[in-house]
Amino acid sequence: MGWFRTQALHGGVFVTHEPSVDPMFRAAMVTVLGRNRDLQFDFGCGLAALRQSLPLSGKPVIAVASHAHVDHIGGFHEFSDRWGHAIEAPGFAGQPGIETFAEEFRTWPDPVAERPAPGWTISDWSLHPAPLTGTLGEGAEIDLGDRRFTVLHLPGHSPGGIGLLDTDSGLLLSGDAIYDDEILDDLPGASIPDYLRTMERLRHLECSLVIGGHGPWMTRSRMVEIAENYLSARC
Repeated sequence: MGWFRTQALHGGVFVTHEPSVDPMFRAAMVTVLGRNRDLQFDFGCGLAALRQSLPLSGKPVIAVASHAHVDHIGGFHEFSDRWGHAIEAPGFAGQPGIETFAEEFRTWPDPVAERPAPGWTISDWSLHPAPLTGTLGEGAEIDLGDRRFTVLHLPGHSPGGIGLLDTDSGLLLSGDAIYDDEILDDLPGASIPDYLRTMERLRHLECSLVIGGHGPWMTRSRMVEIAENYLSARC
């Protein structure tokens, strides 16, 4: 049935996963179909060709990476219009300076439960450089024609982590700033003080549906609960 699994939500929003990837690296890829262009947010580990497997409409695609960790940028290079936060530009480009955790994935015990192709081994895999063609910072807007996302800079998990908020529909794409699973804040490049500020911001953010980088999607009340639990544990 293919390497990827896609689930349709509503209003032209789809979530794609790589179910055979170890849960530590199994990230959500979100497709949003717009009137004039589509949005693709995050790109998996790059173990199989991604773009042809996504539910894109055929319109121009704005490709946005939430941050430069390997499980979110593996298929980023397949898109020509690539956007992310400037702080993590070296990581997207395959240069030193930002941890991508590509080597950690390569050496992870059993990174996949099934092979993406017959005879495939992890030694066949590499993280393709995907230099940004444009940068996104706090308050920037992404216009799909009939819906508009505002960029939120949400550091903590990584220095250049971003989320995208559609205030009209209440949809928040949060990347790894917040998700319904164990929050990882002790990785190289992570910052607990930044994470505290991000969680404080998120607990006051108005939205209705939150799609995180890992775990199931969330209601606003569940997001607030996770944020407040983190603040209580870390403060």
